[in-house]
Amino acid sequence: MKITVENLPPGEEAEIIIRANTLSKRMMELIYALQMESETLMLYHEDGSMSVLHPDSVYYFESVDNKVFAYEKAEVSELKQKLYELEQRFAGTDFIRISKSMILNLAKVERFAPSFSGRFEAILQNGEKVMISRQYVPALKKRLGL
Repeated sequence: MKITVENLPPGEEAEIIIRANTLSKRMMELIYALQMESETLMLYHEDGSMSVLHPDSVYYFESVDNKVFAYEKAEVSELKQKLYELEQRFAGTDFIRISKSMILNLAKVERFAPSFSGRFEAILQNGEKVMISRQYVPALKKRLGL
């Protein structure tokens, strides 16, 4: 594979051109990662304020009582999207469905540990632990290349 990087004159927008006969899975992952750079989500806080969230800071999304929350390192905020909408929006990225109510950011996982009844436990970089449902373990293993 040949990679060429050119310096642009000031004020011009960066552009990536991919020339390939076929796109490999890894190339598609890189494309999704580049697209994620510009992705943002609107968060709604308890005090009525709103803020912009970049998905790369999210550890996981969780649905609780018909509300969806984004969990960051030390903050939890509500989103207006449904969990299935987030799953579709971030398909092909580091986000993966791990239960009916949770989508996990694999980039924020420190390690995995087998748990009881065929489930797995993910230990996150912030020390938090989340359970991976038995029915989602095969997809996780496939994603991790196990």
